Amino acid sequence: MSARDAILKRLRERSDGPLSAPECDFAVVTNRGWNQQERLERFERLIGSVHGEVIHTARTAWGDALAEVLHAKGVRRLALGRDHPVAAEARKMLSAGSVDLVDADRDIEAWQREQFDSVDAGLTSTRGAIAETGSLWLWPTPDEPRLISLVPPLHIAVLDADTLEDTFFDVVERHGWADGMPTNALLISGPSKTADIEQTLAYGVHGPRELVVLVRHAQEVP
Repeated sequence: MSARDAILKRLRERSDGPLSAPECDFAVVTNRGWNQQERLERFERLIGSVHGEVIHTARTAWGDALAEVLHAKGVRRLALGRDHPVAAEARKMLSAGSVDLVDADRDIEAWQREQFDSVDAGLTSTRGAIAETGSLWLWPTPDEPRLISLVPPLHIAVLDADTLEDTFFDVVERHGWADGMPTNALLISGPSKTADIEQTLAYGVHGPRELVVLVRHAQEVP
């Protein structure tokens, strides 16, 4: 019998009975009780505190908001997917414009230099957001690889207002991560930032300098 097997045998044959898992109380990480408006306000305040920009738009008019952002930021080449409804709709709305639409569903080795050198922005969908921390959560796919949110100097993320959750625990529980945890989920809380030894915060050193979140509402935005 190996040492490992001997230890496990002693644990199984404990005189005071088998070990049982302790009861877990997750109340501290959930049950915030915010309504949708409170979640939106908290999310916008927190992501804005680290230079994230939030733009509210009606779901029926988000293409106009996207076009305005691209014009204001001087975007000439935009990387995006093809199959996701957000990407497909964006391609249709921008097809007659002056922005060059760059296919993101390619092997990175085929366009790595292009992505780093000449792409101005990346457009992605989001799976939702977390009000408590002001974070987006993305689940990258071959159609929307993670690099289009991590490499271009500008990341434009499309968020549906009704997909905000209170806490990260709520996201994990509601979307069943225990049964099918994503292999490559991303949590994004503002543009790329880092600090030196003197605690001076710098943006865009290792990723996007800017983050714009287009929050789509089912109703018209006042």
